[in-house]
Amino acid sequence: MDQSLSNYTNQTSPSTNPEKRLLTATNPLTTTANPFTGAVNSAMNQLQQQLPHQQHQKQPLMGTVTNPVAQQLLGMSPYPMHQQQLMAPKNNPMLNSTISPMTQQLNQGERNSIFSASDDNVIMKQVLDTHLPDGTDVDVKPLVHIVEDILRHATIKAAIDEDASTSLVAHADVGKSHQTNTVVMLNLLSHIIDKLACEMSFKCLTGGDGHSIALSLFHTVGNYHWDAKLALILAAFALNYGEFWLLAQIYSSNQLAKSMAILKQVPMIMEHSAPLKPRFDALNRLIHSVLELTQCIIQFKELPSMYVSYEVPAMARALNIVPTAVYWNVRGIIACAAQITSLTSMGHEYGISSSDMQSWEVSSLVHKINHLLEFLRKQLEECHRLIGERKEMDFRNSFNQLFDTVHIDNMKILKILLNLRDDPLPLFDGATKQRVSLEVLRKRNVLLLISGLDMSNDELSILEQIYSESRIQGSRMDTLYDLVWVPIVDPYVEYTDAMHRRFEEMRSTMPWYSVNHPSNIDRVVKKSIGDRWHFRNKPILVVLDPQGRELSPNALHMMWIWGSTAFPFTTAREEALWRDETWRLELLVSGMDPTILNWVSEGKYIFLYGGDDIEWIRKFTNNARAMATAARIPLEMAYVGKSKKIENVRRAIATINVEKLSYCWQDTSLMWYFWNRIESMLFSKIQLMRADDQDLIMLQIKKLLSYDKDGSWALLCKGSQILTNGHGSTMLQTPIDFDLWKEHIPSRGFDLSFKDYHDKLHVAANNCCRFEFPIGAGRIPEGMRCPECHRLMEKYIAFLCCHDQTGLLEPY
Repeated sequence: MDQSLSNYTNQTSPSTNPEKRLLTATNPLTTTANPFTGAVNSAMNQLQQQLPHQQHQKQPLMGTVTNPVAQQLLGMSPYPMHQQQLMAPKNNPMLNSTISPMTQQLNQGERNSIFSASDDNVIMKQVLDTHLPDGTDVDVKPLVHIVEDILRHATIKAAIDEDASTSLVAHADVGKSHQTNTVVMLNLLSHIIDKLACEMSFKCLTGGDGHSIALSLFHTVGNYHWDAKLALILAAFALNYGEFWLLAQIYSSNQLAKSMAILKQVPMIMEHSAPLKPRFDALNRLIHSVLELTQCIIQFKELPSMYVSYEVPAMARALNIVPTAVYWNVRGIIACAAQITSLTSMGHEYGISSSDMQSWEVSSLVHKINHLLEFLRKQLEECHRLIGERKEMDFRNSFNQLFDTVHIDNMKILKILLNLRDDPLPLFDGATKQRVSLEVLRKRNVLLLISGLDMSNDELSILEQIYSESRIQGSRMDTLYDLVWVPIVDPYVEYTDAMHRRFEEMRSTMPWYSVNHPSNIDRVVKKSIGDRWHFRNKPILVVLDPQGRELSPNALHMMWIWGSTAFPFTTAREEALWRDETWRLELLVSGMDPTILNWVSEGKYIFLYGGDDIEWIRKFTNNARAMATAARIPLEMAYVGKSKKIENVRRAIATINVEKLSYCWQDTSLMWYFWNRIESMLFSKIQLMRADDQDLIMLQIKKLLSYDKDGSWALLCKGSQILTNGHGSTMLQTPIDFDLWKEHIPSRGFDLSFKDYHDKLHVAANNCCRFEFPIGAGRIPEGMRCPECHRLMEKYIAFLCCHDQTGLLEPY
């Protein structure tokens, strides 16, 4: 579990031993659990018996390669037969996979060039016949780093523009930076680098063609793997090329350098640098392409085999083309070396006169190498994408296991959730307006308010009120909790200035802690939050105890329903509160409105009603008032609006006030809170898996929510007791038909008489019930029973528009 999390969050730490860093026996990202590694030793034993003994002895600090991906890249295979076939000097079957069809693809459009597909077939057979690795592995990155540094400074611009003293200081700094890390490597490899440098210079001087020189160099490095071959030949070139440009940069200020430069005709070349500049520019482009392709090839060896193996198509395609890429990179190196050698041996006149032919060769090589580079980069991107997906999946699986593990405190879990990127001050304290460290939450009850940037101001204001009340009421340290806002921004959407302004606006109103910036929440953490806690868009409140244990996957529902009374916001507390609860008016209005609570205490009849149909509101209030007068009962009415269509609700409030139809809430945020609490009751029951039809409260909640979606509705209470609730049509018709059922009042009482007549109308009306669950709500039940007929309801997908009364429904 912890290993999977660390694989995602941590990079492999470099060894403190420079020898182990530079020349390693295995790929540092390889794990012993790789299924390919079991066959390596037996394969190598067979190979040692089958292959001719190499003159190059294994160096100390070099060992066998155990990473199967690296083995394939380096020319080895964990399979004995494959290894034997790949390394056989004659009739190499690897040619078919190496050259065709990939080389044919790479040579499309080059039929008229000197680098045809048929030539590549012959060339690569000869190259592969020289490839006889002895199983050693060299970490070539430090060597390539030095080479890149040399070639970056070895330019005509540096020679003309740089001051001599500046160059000396720069080279001294480079020497210091590399000295400690490369001394062991250079002791082991300097001989072969010098040998390659001399061989390259000699063969370029004697007029050898590029292919024959390349084959000669490949024979010299035959026992090395593909990445090491390339790095060593590149280092040998940099040794000669760097010497030329070093003399060009310092000969004017150093007598020894001046004498050596004269022997190499450097002063004359630099005096005629203007006509030679196009040639030097072409060489720089070729060197740049060579370095880019070299880095790309090295990166394949560094891919972690636990996530990507040879069976991965992108990896297989890349490894099949690596020998071809190495060959053409070496050809590019030889072309550069030949041009510098011709200048120093034959003078600037030859360089100027032969510039057209050599420029054509360089351009062709640049095109060839860039084509290979483009292909390999695509495969590398695909491998990185696959690795990222697999690492992410491991992290998400380990994330769930994290909460099943015992911890001494909550720091490990909070660090992963809130500070995966090791920000020293990842939190913003809303009280002090200062950034603080994660330590302020150590061994505290922590409530994680997880939301997007679209959390409404109504939600924030009511939550702030509940939070402030709980801080005042808390008298002991163990009754307090810390709230942390975790802003979740879609990782696939660009974070804009407008989004940042909204984030800062929300954060500024919060008296609790906030994550300092949405980017602190890693993409994989966001996905893990969605996996575990079903977060989509609607806010949730996850509760963790001082040891980081999850006490509730979403306590926001019980906070909306019971406020700070629900502390410590655990699932057990939520269940206990429901056990003590009954279907009564106080459950619906809580402490929201003292006027309604006064009516309750006085034992009055109370109609709560809602909807946005003004005509229905007029008819209902007038007929209800007439019924109360005739029945001589004390009746009060309160309009509680609608869960949606806020503008329509505002117009209804204005009409009710002007015409004095009834009492109503003036603040629409109170109406939002009322309906949000009703929905929270439903989601709370669903979360506790108590959403069954044997639960009276659940049945009545479902009815209210369904009536709200259909239009108008009303609920009749006597004091705290809820007598009945129903659809607008039946609740209106019952007081209209008062004369038809009033005769039952003397014997049965008003309460039962009203309820019996309404129930009769309700059965005859056969109204439908429906519920809407936003996708962003998270936990959505797989199925629901109708609160009226108790049959399983059909499931639809609804597309709703806030400018219309109905949605476009499609069967699910």
